Amino acid sequence: MEDRKGSGEWREFFWNPRTHELLGRTASSWGLILLFYLIFYLFLAGMFALTMYIMLLTLDDYKPTWQDRLATPGMMIRPKGDQLEITFSVSSTESWDGLVTNLNSFLSSYNDSYQVQTNDNCPPDQYFIQEDSGEVRNNPKRSCQFNRTMLEDCSGISDRFYGYNRGQPCILIKLNRVIGMLPGKDGQSPYVICGAKREDSDKIGPLAYYPPNGTFNLMYYPYYGKKAQVNYTQPLVAVKFLNASMNTDINVECKVTSNTLADGSERDKFAGRVSFKLRINDK
Repeated sequence: MEDRKGSGEWREFFWNPRTHELLGRTASSWGLILLFYLIFYLFLAGMFALTMYIMLLTLDDYKPTWQDRLATPGMMIRPKGDQLEITFSVSSTESWDGLVTNLNSFLSSYNDSYQVQTNDNCPPDQYFIQEDSGEVRNNPKRSCQFNRTMLEDCSGISDRFYGYNRGQPCILIKLNRVIGMLPGKDGQSPYVICGAKREDSDKIGPLAYYPPNGTFNLMYYPYYGKKAQVNYTQPLVAVKFLNASMNTDINVECKVTSNTLADGSERDKFAGRVSFKLRINDK
């Protein structure tokens, strides 16, 4: 009897035919609750949309409103090896063929014929400033030519294997892009210096830099952003290892030196420097 009574009470709570109540509430009560939550969530959605709209009004399509960046940008190398390790055998074409292909693909946009068509021949050792006129945008902004031939022996033109077939590999270095960065003053461009870690100092041998002195010329700065400076060509520095020791690991570190950029710290090992491992096998 008690089970039947309990079952009946549950059924009556779910639907009471005498009072026409569903789960203890009439249709009008349920309607008012649903209306309240509908208005409440519409209000929240409207507040979110208004907040997003106001935030978007503060953004600039061409330049970050807030730019919290490192004092010194990072650096990267080409060709892309496995975890910043470049290993190959001089006698094995298959071991370095992919590295050569990677460099050819990367440098395709640096071909002289393409640069002449898209970019300007700028005067060196000075910034290429292109200011806006008040609210009038000076866009798209022009860019300076960085011709592939400037890399000389590491251009892939005079030596289509970039020295890998002779155990004298070329490594390309680029400085990460930062909008508005001015990396030098008094006509002095930042430049790259590479060397081996202390334990490998006797293995690295002499190095050659292209362009001469390994400089990122000032004419390629400031950078105005991908949308404003559509044809921007990032300057490169090529480092050629002329007589590195074979059949051994060489830990190499390349750093940028500038009279405006702060030196990288041990806390951030990628600020203004890049480290990689090079191994050249003779077989």
